[in-house]
Amino acid sequence: MQYLSTRGEPASRGFADILLEGLAPDGGLYLPQTYPRVSAEQLSRWRGLSYAELAFEILSLFITDIPPEDLRALIAKTYTAQTFGGDARITPLKPLPGDPGMALLGLSEGPTLAFKDMAMQLLGNLFEYALARQGAELNILGATSGDTGSAAEYAMRGKRGIRVFMLSPFGKMSAFQTAQMYSLADANIHNIAVQGVFDDCQDMVKAVSADLDFKRRWHIGTVNSINWARLAAQIVYYFAGYFQATQSNDQQVSFTVPSGNFGNVCAGHVARMMGLPIRRLVLATNENNVLDEFFRTGVYRPRKSAETHHTSSPSMDISKASNFERFIFDLLGRDAARVRELFTTELQRRGLFDLSADAAFSRVSDDYGFASGSSTHADRLATIRSVWQGSGRLIDTHTADGVKVAREHREPGVPMLVLETALAAKFPETIAEATGLQPERPAGLADLERRPQRFAVMPVDVDAIKSYIAQHCAAPVAAGG
Repeated sequence: MQYLSTRGEPASRGFADILLEGLAPDGGLYLPQTYPRVSAEQLSRWRGLSYAELAFEILSLFITDIPPEDLRALIAKTYTAQTFGGDARITPLKPLPGDPGMALLGLSEGPTLAFKDMAMQLLGNLFEYALARQGAELNILGATSGDTGSAAEYAMRGKRGIRVFMLSPFGKMSAFQTAQMYSLADANIHNIAVQGVFDDCQDMVKAVSADLDFKRRWHIGTVNSINWARLAAQIVYYFAGYFQATQSNDQQVSFTVPSGNFGNVCAGHVARMMGLPIRRLVLATNENNVLDEFFRTGVYRPRKSAETHHTSSPSMDISKASNFERFIFDLLGRDAARVRELFTTELQRRGLFDLSADAAFSRVSDDYGFASGSSTHADRLATIRSVWQGSGRLIDTHTADGVKVAREHREPGVPMLVLETALAAKFPETIAEATGLQPERPAGLADLERRPQRFAVMPVDVDAIKSYIAQHCAAPVAAGG
């Protein structure tokens, strides 16, 4: 399996080549040259496999330059019941009796209680394996709006040859999310609180990655969902959810996905392109509804930092969806020149691009199965309350956005699975506002917010970030090394 850039980088590369890199040198995102197609025979054979076995079958289609026995061992080491809440299913289906035909796909049983653990735990093991083979080190630069940061840090803490530099918007995450990250005392973890919004953090990660000399000098890699390995790992749970929700492979299922950066739902898009019988991929946003606007109108209009709302589902407070470029690349027939024009010239010149009159836009629903909707704080409160009253489950704020939108798009006879984003314990303030209840949390996290916190506060300044990284890294490699 070879990979190419959405912006036309001509050289195709293997998985091991792009694993530690993140963005392509031309600023694009990596995708497989072709998506592997899954046959009916394969679907039948995979039904009933354990999660780790299923993950190996799917990921081995994308990772062909790691010996199969090594890949199988890394996956088996990652997806254990001990790591993911004690349930051997890893991603258990959680029915919602109050909403017939709907269920949650449980993705938040990992160490940081959020779906990001599903990919990040594997990514940590892949990174450590690849670095050991090369005798190299990696300095991971990432941005988080809440859950990516803690999932990355818990996956990478103590890993040999890895340092993590994680940017987060200062004062704009929940107290639980903030404490999860800032209370880590591991020497290889560096938290940087940026005086801006998530999009500022994300833009700085991209700017540093675009400086190829700096990137190579300091061995910079990424764990954000711009890294293909993370997205590939997320494909697996769409198959796992499908098998739990159906009895045979001739039945369709729809998925509703709370989305900010388009990574989670993009994995569903890839699963559908592989042949998984997905009827609808329903994208749910909060008040930062840039993606919902595109799927309704064809206009992609990222907001400026001052226009990005700080909401009660903060992990989706994103107005520039990094992974969206991957879908547009497919939508436009993999025309890299046009993608480059849209995401560079058009966005810089006009602040938006408009595909509403393009013939390709008509394929968004019919050929790619996408639908969308948005949610507000009042909607979240009402949804959390109604799910608790109707099904006896406490759901987090982002999952509530998903349930609200899923209710608008469910169809008779088609199971609707809402991808759980996090456990309610991560957002106790809003849960209490909605229900008057305090969600339970694991005993080991009872005192989380009272633990000492360690972080640096910095302005929105790319040069300052580069300086901070250089100061906290070992000596750089020699020129040409």
